[in-house]
Amino acid sequence: MVKRRWVWVIGAVMVAALLGACGSPATPAQDGATKGTYGRELPPVAVPTMAPAQPSGGSRAPASAAEAPDRKVVQTASLKITVKDTAAVLDAVQSLATELGGYIVTSNSWRESEQLRAQVTLRVPAGKLQTALQRIRAQAIKVDAESISGEDVTQEYTDNESRLRNLRATEKELLELLTTAREKTGKAEDVLAIFRELTQIREQIEMLQGRQQYLDTMTAMATISVDIWPEPLEKPIVEPGWKPLKTLRDAFRALTQTGQTLVDALIWIVVYGVPVLVLIAAPVVLIVWAVRRSRRRKAAPSQ
Repeated sequence: MVKRRWVWVIGAVMVAALLGACGSPATPAQDGATKGTYGRELPPVAVPTMAPAQPSGGSRAPASAAEAPDRKVVQTASLKITVKDTAAVLDAVQSLATELGGYIVTSNSWRESEQLRAQVTLRVPAGKLQTALQRIRAQAIKVDAESISGEDVTQEYTDNESRLRNLRATEKELLELLTTAREKTGKAEDVLAIFRELTQIREQIEMLQGRQQYLDTMTAMATISVDIWPEPLEKPIVEPGWKPLKTLRDAFRALTQTGQTLVDALIWIVVYGVPVLVLIAAPVVLIVWAVRRSRRRKAAPSQ
């Protein structure tokens, strides 16, 4: 019976926490029902409730007006610019990140068609995003493409804060319940049951805290991706690398190879093709000659 009572108490604590997370505060009637069921036989345990705070004045202000949370926005921007000196602009962008209190996430450079190209991603404080974009534009001959976007995570952040408050309240109540179980009953089954619930609550708290820290970091710093293209080179009248003597040598080499191929073919025809044709044609010629001779003999007596 005692073990079953502890299970009921733990269940009551978890239900109260879930009701608080969903925004439905426990009413006095519900609290009285819990006391009527467990007040006599179990040690008094305070069940967490989420009673809404009443304003000091006679009227109650709307929640949106009373609490206007700061917006949490993840800002990202991308630029594609054409520059005269890719290496110099890449160094300038990297120095800009450090100057504004940010850092470089990735930086790549490579040669394409004998020209240097680069791509760099940096993060700067969100309040300095426009300053960074203006400084980067100033390095370009031409801005080929630009985009800025923001993801509002205020709702998620606010919901996580509410869930954290409820989970911490539940954790506190479970700790008190665990202390009471150790002092009053001392049964291992009761202590382990409460400890398992406490472990699950703490895991949820740690996950939500990690998510909040990630959102804080992402909203505090804006991400900028810059694609740096060099200015196209003017095409010369004579393409670099033109070697007429080499072309002449290649043409003579091709002519020589063609002559060799023709001579080789002639040798094959004379040495191989003619004898084979003779061997094939000889029996045919003999058969034709024999047939004509036979016909002449038959025709001679009749004359």
